[in-house]
Amino acid sequence: MTRDDDGASGDVIVLGEVVGAHGVRGEIKVYSATRPRENIFDYSPWRLESSGEFRFRALIRGRRQGKGLVAQLEGIDDREAALSLRGSRIGVLRSQLPALDDEEYYWADLQGMQVITRQGIDLGIVTGLMETGANDVMVVRGDRERLIPYVPDRYVVSVDAAAGVLEVDWDPEF
Repeated sequence: MTRDDDGASGDVIVLGEVVGAHGVRGEIKVYSATRPRENIFDYSPWRLESSGEFRFRALIRGRRQGKGLVAQLEGIDDREAALSLRGSRIGVLRSQLPALDDEEYYWADLQGMQVITRQGIDLGIVTGLMETGANDVMVVRGDRERLIPYVPDRYVVSVDAAAGVLEVDWDPEF
């Protein structure tokens, strides 16, 4: 849980990051972890996190610019203000995201989960996920780093979100 500027406690999910300024009118360059990446523009306000503090900013508009994304935020009107946001993580409240069906999880829900094998061997913690085209892959760090495909009913046996445990059918030697 993260404390927001308005004093309310909310579950903030990070969707991207401000990577720079675009032009002189306060537009920002955006990295988006959403798929498709333009979906980040479906959410407003954004909660920009820098140094552990969140600030609300309404999204005025967003667009694709070449290979990247560019956004205009309320109250950010010049290049210096845009540059001051560089490195800020872009988050939204979980309540702003679409509801999921049973057995569906956002990547943010899986990160930090303990990964154990069917035999109870601790493989470590999910520290990240990545897309490979064929399927998503979990980055699990324990005694060493492992890349485990996120394929339910094949490699992922169960996910216990309440306990923070993900059970896998995986050879610990691999």
